[in-house]
Amino acid sequence: MRRSIEELRIFYGEPAGAVARRMLARRLEDAWGEATNCDVLGLGYATPWLDAFVGARRVVAAMPGGQGVEPWPPVGRNRSLLVDDRRLPFAAGTFDRVLLVHALEEADDARALMLEAVRAMAPAGRIILIAAARGGLWARAESTPFGHGRPFTRRQLERLVRDAGLEPTAWSQTLYVPPWPPVLPFAEGLEQVGKRVLPGAAGVVLLEATRQAYARVRPGGAVAPVAALTPAMNPQPAGRSHRDLAGSSEAP
Repeated sequence: MRRSIEELRIFYGEPAGAVARRMLARRLEDAWGEATNCDVLGLGYATPWLDAFVGARRVVAAMPGGQGVEPWPPVGRNRSLLVDDRRLPFAAGTFDRVLLVHALEEADDARALMLEAVRAMAPAGRIILIAAARGGLWARAESTPFGHGRPFTRRQLERLVRDAGLEPTAWSQTLYVPPWPPVLPFAEGLEQVGKRVLPGAAGVVLLEATRQAYARVRPGGAVAPVAALTPAMNPQPAGRSHRDLAGSSEAP
């Protein structure tokens, strides 16, 4: 059973929700910037991040029936709707960017949801999956939306997107701070320490995928982004192992 729209709204108005919103927003900005000239779909509960896509042509928030829907944006014409996540009411190839947040963990059929999200994605579109990280403290905290349903590892997300006909191109992690009120003020410092010292403690994993592989393999197995492409989550190509990335520095 999905968390209700009221529970989600309350959480993102609390200190832990504000930290989660800020950390995820930073990763999305690295990946997509303002989504200039793009049609953007947020599926699940993505509204805390959709306001950042100020360069987009159109932004739509699709909220699953088991969750409920809220008007969005707060001011102006409503662009949110209630959907069956196994049969989205959009034509094939409608969106250049698709963002899934609080969508996969409590889905009745994650594969069916993914297939619908991919159907709605333009041929050269990009999709980002955000999910609670298996093994992270946030997945164990029932006081947060990340503590409900099924958490994922990066490998599981990679298999999910490949089963839907996509290729992973980049990944990232965030929310190294435990979801405990006394330590939330130290989130920024713990984010820097955690990604270097305790990478397995991240609370959330993000995976970007497209219909084409935008990475090329160098001799020796290192993976580098193709030079002509724009950044993807400070880029951490999906083909590299977690150990390879743990010691690398992120771009500012």
